[in-house]
This record gives sequence, structure tokens and C-alpha cells, in this order.
Amino acid sequence: MKIARELLLMQLLLLAGLVDLTAAATVEREWTVEWVDYDMDGIFTRKAIGINGQWPIAAVEADLGDELVIHVHNGLAETTSLHFHGLFQNGTSYYDGAVMATECGVPPGGSFTYRVALEQAGTYWIHSHSKSQTADGLRLPLVVRDAKEKRIYAYDDEMVVSLQDWFRESATDLMRQFSSADPHVRFRPVIPYAIVGGRCATNARLHFVRGKT
Repeated sequence: MKIARELLLMQLLLLAGLVDLTAAATVEREWTVEWVDYDMDGIFTRKAIGINGQWPIAAVEADLGDELVIHVHNGLAETTSLHFHGLFQNGTSYYDGAVMATECGVPPGGSFTYRVALEQAGTYWIHSHSKSQTADGLRLPLVVRDAKEKRIYAYDDEMVVSLQDWFRESATDLMRQFSSADPHVRFRPVIPYAIVGGRCATNARLHFVRGKT
């Protein structure tokens, strides 16, 4: 009788969405951070900080409760790091990626493994927290899904739309210009470009289907 009552209670909780028996997984990535050539739709080509020879960098997708494990190998000539923007990192601030604040960073030629418990659902982003590497391209979306979401909100599909600033000049050159004591250098015009989903904004297309959300 007691077992029957416990089974009935579990069924009620499952129906109410209060218990999720989805097994947590380990989402593991092996990344080499390195300079790559990025051609912005034939407009111009410049160096970007990519991962495993690719830029733009593909989003990381996981489920609530998973553990994200990223093995970082630094192929740059300077220290690098990864910051998981928006995640609280309670109890794991040593994986927060803020160089010389919570960690020393990954030295050139060195390796480091980040282990992040995904305890918050939503869309976040991963980026460097070393010098101006984020502006040079070391950034990507992080999507953490909650299995209960589709039981609450009805929709057909979803997409991640990444909006990014991009410049012909490297971040180092821009910082040198903006900090110049010569006003003719400091206020020299800089032409910004917009990248939407890895394409120049003028060529980017988002596809929608009538009647679907």
C-alpha cells in the first residue's frame, strides 16, 4: 500500500512538471585557440581568434544540469582565458576566466580544463577575458535548455542569432589609436561593420516559415 502511494505521488509530480528524470550529461569540447583568416563575404579579410581553425565559432548547446567541460589549448603568443558570461559560478570562481582576478590565464602553449556546472537555463555567451581578445573574435553563444520549457511555452523551432561588431583593424591597433595623445590619430574615423550569424549584415538572411513560431 505504501509503495502504491509513493508511485502515485511520483506520477503526480511528473505530470505537474516538478520532477525531471532526464539524466545529466557531460558536454565535452577540445579547443585550440588560434589565429585564423576570416573573409567577410569578400569585403575584406583579416585575422580573427578562432577555435580549431574556425571562425565564427559555433554555439555550444547543452541541457540544464549538464556539466560543460572544455579543454583549452592556447595556440596564441599571449595568455588567454574563457569567461562564461551570465553564469553565477557559485563555488567555482576559479573557472570564471577573469585573468589576474580569478585566475592566471592559460599561458602561450599551455593547456587548462574548465569545468562548469550548468545550473541556469537560458542563452549566454563564452568569451575571452584576457586583453582585447573578445573584440578580435574569441566569443561564441552558449545555450542551456530546460526540458520543462516546451511543456510551458508552445513553439515550433528556435534559432540563435548572433550579432557582432567587426572592424578592419585589429583590437590592438584600435586600442593604440584610441589611446594616442595625438587628437588627429585618436579621432581618426573608424568604420564598423555588423556581422549577423557569421555573415556581413547586408548579406545575412533569416528564414521564417509562415504559420510557425
